[in-house]
Amino acid sequence: GSGTAVGVPFNPTTTRGVIIYQGASSSTTPLMPVVPAFNDTPTAHKFFTELTSLVGGPHWVPVPLNVDYKMFVTVGTALDVCPPNVSCLGRPPVGAALSASMNNVSFVSPTSLSLLQAFFFNVGGVITKVKFNSTVEMVMQNTAIIGVENHPMHLHGFDFHVLAQGFGNFNPATDTPKYNLVNPQMRNTISVPVGGWAVIRFVANNPGVWFMHCHFDGHMSIGLSTAFIVENGPTPDTTLPPPPTDLPQC
Repeated sequence: GSGTAVGVPFNPTTTRGVIIYQGASSSTTPLMPVVPAFNDTPTAHKFFTELTSLVGGPHWVPVPLNVDYKMFVTVGTALDVCPPNVSCLGRPPVGAALSASMNNVSFVSPTSLSLLQAFFFNVGGVITKVKFNSTVEMVMQNTAIIGVENHPMHLHGFDFHVLAQGFGNFNPATDTPKYNLVNPQMRNTISVPVGGWAVIRFVANNPGVWFMHCHFDGHMSIGLSTAFIVENGPTPDTTLPPPPTDLPQC
């Protein structure tokens, strides 16, 4: 992941494995494959964006065509000024601290509230509440506030269709026609391309509170996260049970 970051140092070493077949003639010089550079973003992008789903397969789900919630979300990292008498996630109290955000809102508050507190207090308005069985479409736009980088975004509780991906700024007029509504990939994690965008769509048919975050732990811990609250459905099987009577109180 760090290899996609512009201006960020990385470990350039590469690990290779050698397979030795029983009965084969020995070779003093193993044949080495010709592979692209580990940070060859165009080659990697071309490979994984051309993968498609098997229509009619055992786990195939058709793409929902009617969308109830359309979201445009920016993801990126930046620098925040540390307020007085605040640890700034371990950084000195005076100066700037690295932060990450979605739509310029960090899931971690300046007072370092825990994620559990953030769920219940709705820090910064970063939690989205949706109706049960509604369809959500997210356009995630990668931004380059400090350095442009690939952000693998993971959604708990759902698999989603990956409708399209690209580089630069998302343009609804020219990029919406590129949506694959026939056989797109179904995933629960999508890498928002370095300096680019990705569009996902899913049906919110799993009631509860579901975390969505960058799978780089360092980015998640400094705020590149959000959450969805999916309301209860109309049946007992689609309704969360009430808390037990002996549930400890905060």
